[in-house]
Formats: sequence, C-alpha cells, structure tokens
Amino acid sequence: MTPRHDRLRRRPPVALVVPAAVGVAFIALPVVALLQRAPWSSLGEILGRDVVADALRLSVSTALAATVLSLVVGVPLAWVLARVELPGKALLRGLVTLPMVLPPVVGGAALLFALGRRGLAGEPLHDATGFLLPFSAWGVVVANTFVALPFLVLTVEAGLRSVDRRHEEVAETLGARPWTVFRRVTLPLALPSIGAGAVLCWARALGEFGATVTFAGNLQGRTQTMPLAVFLALESDRDTAVALSLVLVAVSLAVLVALRDRWLPR
Repeated sequence: MTPRHDRLRRRPPVALVVPAAVGVAFIALPVVALLQRAPWSSLGEILGRDVVADALRLSVSTALAATVLSLVVGVPLAWVLARVELPGKALLRGLVTLPMVLPPVVGGAALLFALGRRGLAGEPLHDATGFLLPFSAWGVVVANTFVALPFLVLTVEAGLRSVDRRHEEVAETLGARPWTVFRRVTLPLALPSIGAGAVLCWARALGEFGATVTFAGNLQGRTQTMPLAVFLALESDRDTAVALSLVLVAVSLAVLVALRDRWLPR
C-alpha cells in the first residue's frame, strides 16, 4: 500500500471529527470567556486583597487537611475493596462512591444532621466536649473530605488491582506477616496510584462548594473558601470573581493534565 493510501485510511471520518470538535468548543468556550474577561492589568492587586488571600489560604489548607484525612482512611478502605471478599461488597462500594453522584447540598445537609449541634453524632460530641464542627474551619475539612474521599479510594483501588499479586505471595511464602507484606510490598507498588489519588482528592476538595456552604457556612476568614468567595463576588465584584475562577481553572487543569497517564495508556 502506498503512503498516500495509508494516510487516507488513517484520516478520521468527518462524521466523528465534527461533533468531537463541537464538544471541545462547548467545553473550551466558557474558559476562553473567563480569559477574555480577566482583569489582567490588576490581577496581582486583586489576588493580594484580604478577602482573596483569606479564601486562598483557607482553601489550600483545608484541602490539604482533607487529603491527609482521606489518605488515613481511604488507603485502607481501598485495600479492603481490592483484596477482601466481603458479603455485600457491591453495596459497600456503592456507599463509598455515593458522594460522587450525590448533590453536594444534600451531602452538606446530611453532614449537618449527622454532625451538627443537634445531629446524630454531633449532639453527644458537643455535650461531652463542647466541640462544634459546623461553621468552623474543621467543618470545611469534614465537608471537603466527604466529597473528595471517593476519588482517592477509587484511584487507589484501581492501582491495587493492577499490582502483580505474585510479589505479595512470594513475601507470604517467605514468612512475612500480612502487615509486613502490605507495608514492604503492596504499599510501594501502589505508591503511584496513591499519589495520583491524593492529588485528585486535593483538587476536588479545593473546588468544593455545595457541601461546604451548607455545613460550614460562608464566613470570611473562617469558612469562606475560594468557590464561596467566587459565588459572593459575582454579586458585587466581577473582577475578583473572575480572578479566583481563573486560579481554580488553572489548578484543576494542571491536575488533570498531570494525571492523564494514570487513567489512559499512551
């Protein structure tokens, strides 16, 4: 076959390229609109304002704390889902991934009923210690963890399922205990997936809105994260809203591009 014929065979059909291009344009157009509306000349001054600095600081710190909490409980949970045969395992996985499809406002309301001052667990906790989660920075962390944890669990579970079990079996035949096998063999092999899951979890927590505003409120310097600041600024200061939106878009896009090869083979 001649090179010309080979190129013709590889040329994608127009019937697929056109709708694909429309899809790309549909997603890219709002981003382009943000870039076009961005106050580039005053961007540095806007990002230096107290309200913006407070939102940035709170968003980054609470997203990081939520990621740490997700790692503490999410990696063991992913291991259980990947390695342990349990009755009702499908139901357990569905429960773990529920926050991914649950409307965030519903998740925030559920957290309020569970951990609020009169909540199922929040009331005895408050009566015993005086500690109150809603409308506090820790409430932001809890809301972020609730919505971001499934992203880490699914990524790590997929990584654990792709690990060659023969390495673990060899360690077991040499007398290694289950914890030693996990710590010295399974965990190192799964580290790339754990890293990818942690970054994805952090990015999701950084952009959380609905559960946060419902459970933790929107108090500047205390619970107002970047998405909440964007929502508030849209009513009175469009330039600030656009500047914060650009920061969130840039972070999200960087994470997705960096983690692409964790999901798709080359």
